[in-house]
Amino acid sequence: MSETEQLQMTPLNRHHRGLNALMAPFGGWEMPIQYAGIIAEHRWCREQAALFDICHMGEFLFKGDLLASGLEDLFTFSVAAIPVGRSKYGFLLNEQGGIIDDLIVFRFGEQEAMIVVNAATAPNDFQVIRSRLQGGALCDITAATAKLDLQGPVSREVLTAVCGEQIARLPYFKFAPLDILGVPAVVSRTGYTGELGYEIFLPAAKVAELWELLMADPRVKPAGLGARDLLRLEVGYSLYGSDLDEQTTPLEAGLEAFVDFGKRFVGKEALLQQQAAGIARRKVAFTVNSRRAPRHGYAIQADGRRIGEVTSGVFSPMLGCGIGMGYVAAGHTDPGTALTVCQDRVSLEATVCPLPFYRGGSLRS
Repeated sequence: MSETEQLQMTPLNRHHRGLNALMAPFGGWEMPIQYAGIIAEHRWCREQAALFDICHMGEFLFKGDLLASGLEDLFTFSVAAIPVGRSKYGFLLNEQGGIIDDLIVFRFGEQEAMIVVNAATAPNDFQVIRSRLQGGALCDITAATAKLDLQGPVSREVLTAVCGEQIARLPYFKFAPLDILGVPAVVSRTGYTGELGYEIFLPAAKVAELWELLMADPRVKPAGLGARDLLRLEVGYSLYGSDLDEQTTPLEAGLEAFVDFGKRFVGKEALLQQQAAGIARRKVAFTVNSRRAPRHGYAIQADGRRIGEVTSGVFSPMLGCGIGMGYVAAGHTDPGTALTVCQDRVSLEATVCPLPFYRGGSLRS
């Protein structure tokens, strides 16, 4: 972003400033990084219920025939196979198999779906999707739509008190259309923290009222993007722009489980060719033998030579050590493999491990 470009602000910007949040640019938006502190907010989410402002995410509404429009061929999963009332995670790829974005599609009806995308990529995503459609109607509803994430082991109790008993019956990756504060809303049992939680979509004009209502519950505290990043990395979720980008394929990222090779999609042939030729680099997870956090861009070495680079790293309060993810040359990905993570005078001994790092969350409670 250039100095002349204006940061966008969510409808809750005034509330964040009233709570003395540390604000910073993220994906073209001014967003809260922390309030009481990243570690404190992380702990509250793991033990109680944390409320996140995620209004910066992009939402597109599609209406039309899924097959005739070409929507079915856009993603690495079948939209038509998603039952109404459920959602699915996957990718929008370029012709080379690189990840334009990772996203979730919510199946609203037989001929209606909502596509939820990352903030920084939303304008490009919309143009790519629209250019590949042969029919149907695609509308960018981002400006009119707000999104709150309530995450943590007591989030079900908190939200049930506000929205009714229907919330308590929602299984993982299922959503329900509800009336909240007199307006239509969607509550989805999904999230990005590894804890039981919900994503709430509602008209932007009503989000401040819902924020205040939820914050009135003593079991709820606000959390910023710093805690969100720490929470997601502890459970091994990838972050677009760090762990995923247009030069990285789902196969390299170890996310082939979200690619359906039984259907057509843009980038499929490139992925098949990559499979046949052999994947030269792969994403690995690793722990560090100290409390020091590996950082994005640090070199990864094995046997004294550079084999890759760190893409995400933090100190994990739940593990009591540094953790990270990065891409390394094939042959260095087996659990137990010894690595060295280094930058200038920093040198950290690390060990490849399976994901997730932290397995004690309430996600499927």
